[in-house]
Amino acid sequence: MAYDNTCKYLAETYAANFVRWLLAVDSANVRVLKPEIIPEPIRSDALILLQINNKILHLEFQTLPYSDPPIPYRMLKYWTLLYGKYWCDIEQVVIFLKETTSELVFEDKFEHHNTRHSYRVIRLWEEDPAQFLRDPALLPLASLTRSNQPRTLLEQVARQVAILEEPAQQQNIAAAAEILAGLRFEQTLIRQLFREELMKESVVYQDILQKGIAQGQQQGLQQGLLQGLQQGEALVIIRLLTRRFGILTRDLEQRIHTLSITQLEALIDAQLDFSSVEDLVTWLEGEVAV
Repeated sequence: MAYDNTCKYLAETYAANFVRWLLAVDSANVRVLKPEIIPEPIRSDALILLQINNKILHLEFQTLPYSDPPIPYRMLKYWTLLYGKYWCDIEQVVIFLKETTSELVFEDKFEHHNTRHSYRVIRLWEEDPAQFLRDPALLPLASLTRSNQPRTLLEQVARQVAILEEPAQQQNIAAAAEILAGLRFEQTLIRQLFREELMKESVVYQDILQKGIAQGQQQGLQQGLLQGLQQGEALVIIRLLTRRFGILTRDLEQRIHTLSITQLEALIDAQLDFSSVEDLVTWLEGEVAV
């Protein structure tokens, strides 16, 4: 999805900055590793591997704490695969982007009988925004950090983007900031604060656009980016609901696929309170009535 691709772009383009933030190591000798060793059934498009000397920083950005297989198991599986290949220290960090009341965002280990594996968890909405506002590489994440006045924080991000001197960097950081701000703010406000031409000229936007078009073509669709993102969101929600309530009827799946991106994001939050499929039906009927 757009959020995952954006975070992956930032972490790989500004690898040294992310290492400085997460490991407190100031090193220019940071190499991006490709995750081909991860088996396809559990492979994550957002998997990020950075090598610093004889250590690997494994990053995962998550908008939601739901996963199949679950995140704790995935982190254990990734660790064993990485250690078996590189035989070095591995620091694993899961970064949750969107604030949620789910207890799953507090899980930081896998435990089963005599097996225990730990990893770090960062919930961005609990982080001090100061360090993010100072570093252009982290600036797009700043709007998701702790604030009693979120709009003022977003205005600060926009001002910091505006003073970036290098044009290409400004375009890409602006685009990333706009995309990630969409997890917390209405698009009308985001458009008011950011220049649209910066977004369209950025490599971040173009990359997401091409992925959306490719996904649309693969599915036999012609709408490109928005259609691809919409269908991706729908598939994730259907999987979550199926894990909770069993296989959904074809009619329910089709109704979910017809929802807009805004409605799909609302359903992600609403389904946390569902206790049965009937709650889903009631919610869908309410959306149609609006």
